[in-house]
Amino acid sequence: MFCGIDLGSRSVKLVVMDQEGVNRSEIFETVQFYRNYGQPGQNGLVVDFASVGVGEFDKVVATGYGRNTINIVGATVIAELKAHVIGAMWQTGLNNFTLLDLGGQDSKVIKVRKGKMVDFATNDKCAASTGRYLENMATVLGISLAELSNYKENPVELSATCAIFGESELIGRIVEGHSVPQLAAGVNYTIFKRIKPMLHSLASEVIVFTGGVALGKAIGQTISSELGVEVVVPKYPQLNGAIGCGVYSWEKRG
Repeated sequence: MFCGIDLGSRSVKLVVMDQEGVNRSEIFETVQFYRNYGQPGQNGLVVDFASVGVGEFDKVVATGYGRNTINIVGATVIAELKAHVIGAMWQTGLNNFTLLDLGGQDSKVIKVRKGKMVDFATNDKCAASTGRYLENMATVLGISLAELSNYKENPVELSATCAIFGESELIGRIVEGHSVPQLAAGVNYTIFKRIKPMLHSLASEVIVFTGGVALGKAIGQTISSELGVEVVVPKYPQLNGAIGCGVYSWEKRG
């Protein structure tokens, strides 16, 4: 049994798995995870895995946003992009694709050929193409994130390139009298517009879509229809980085 941890900016994803698949998984809000299950030690953060409640395992591999600032005692650390590529290949069985990962506060596009990362682009400077942006927009519209993710028809034009200014623009469109479905579709379409240049520059016929944003339907369907590509969402899109860590664990167990 192997444990993989993705230390995200908004959430910590943890899986315990073997070669057959994921046995247990947990998702925690990041600050709560560190507060409830971590204690500072001489060599880093000591995690009380017994209290986490995922059972026993033989090895821990970690990655993610927090890997450079928080050292989990006893864990092997691997690069975030590597973890996500390994996870995507294991989940889909594909070796040639472009990986799109939209997380809480960053977005990643990775071109994979013959099972190797050949190029990548990331955006961690602005929240405008991330889950955080979608959460904020859903709050402005007064709907759940799950409902927001369903709308893609007749999108209202939204042009602001900043998450903060985007909220003001959306409020202005509400005042103009546009319907919630049209406004929500507009929000989803802005995500597509912001990631479109990266997807063009690292193009593939197949896009593997991961991250919490991939749990919704609208953005993936828009990518497929606008770019004429196949979009594959694996079984565990939000756990992909943690799964990559787990797979790495058993591949290196010897």
